[in-house]
Amino acid sequence: MTKNEQALRRKEASIEPGNFDDIVRALRRRFGNAAQMENIVVPTLGGSNRTVLFDLVEGSARRRLVSRQETYSGAGSPFLSPEDQFRIMGVAFRNRLPVPEPIFAYDPTDGMGAGFVTAFVGGETMPKRILGPAFAEIRPKLTAQLAEFLARLNAIDSAEFAFLEKVRDSADPIAAQRARYETYAERHPAIELGFRWLERNRPPTGRRVLVHGDFRNGNFMVGPNGLTAVLDWECSHIGAGVEDMGWLCTRSWRFGQFDLPVGGFARREALFDAYRAAGGDPVDPDSVRYWEIFGLLRWAIINMMQAYGHVEGGRRSVVFAACGRNASLIEYDLLMTIAGKYQ
Repeated sequence: MTKNEQALRRKEASIEPGNFDDIVRALRRRFGNAAQMENIVVPTLGGSNRTVLFDLVEGSARRRLVSRQETYSGAGSPFLSPEDQFRIMGVAFRNRLPVPEPIFAYDPTDGMGAGFVTAFVGGETMPKRILGPAFAEIRPKLTAQLAEFLARLNAIDSAEFAFLEKVRDSADPIAAQRARYETYAERHPAIELGFRWLERNRPPTGRRVLVHGDFRNGNFMVGPNGLTAVLDWECSHIGAGVEDMGWLCTRSWRFGQFDLPVGGFARREALFDAYRAAGGDPVDPDSVRYWEIFGLLRWAIINMMQAYGHVEGGRRSVVFAACGRNASLIEYDLLMTIAGKYQ
């Protein structure tokens, strides 16, 4: 068990079992009336979702599971429906990628909104800890494991994820971001400049593959042997494989280690070489830079969305309120990166 999991379990004493009657009912519909929930933990992370960790107990059998329900699906939301998230995780799991095993999706009969249950996977997700001394010996091989994950993801037969064609980001990710940006009726000159730069510098359209969409430090789990699972598939779509590389290398996800673009722990060349070695297509560094700039623009807009949720959307939170200020910081990084001052 990680320190993060231990800290979360210490919160159990303050949890009222009755708060989870809806999940218990859903479990008993699928596993029988004897099914029980024990060792319940509500993580403080993942503020846009209701996430509950628990043990499913069936007689002498016990299995650690995770329930996840979306709590935000308002105008401009960049997220897939929970049904599609569950479906695309199933595609990845069937192709033997390291993802939590999908167990079941909630349905209308459960009467608790959309969501799903997966197997629990142990590991560390906190970026600062992954970048700390405890994982110093793991980080050198983590880059190769992430590159292999992307190569295998990009090699999945397109017929398996054709249902993602309906997602706006699959048709044109820049237009999708523009539509989200316009939703909030705010004018940000730096973001407008970013849109113009992206439109004028589009790389050639290459092979369309499955894109995770939120592939970054903080959304993968790391254990004693390196990568254990890739999480958070709510931004998946069809597009260029280098999109995920650009997002992974975006300045916001380096967590202060700015000279190591790959999540704050490696250089781009190591990622590109490992991707090729794992069977991926040749990587154009200029295309990756393009998607890094796109990533900064996208992240600024997501922070606008979170701030809007605090002010207007009924999701009042100090964290979401702080996103309004964070958007300005990301805009500065966007301008400096476009100007070539940041690498």
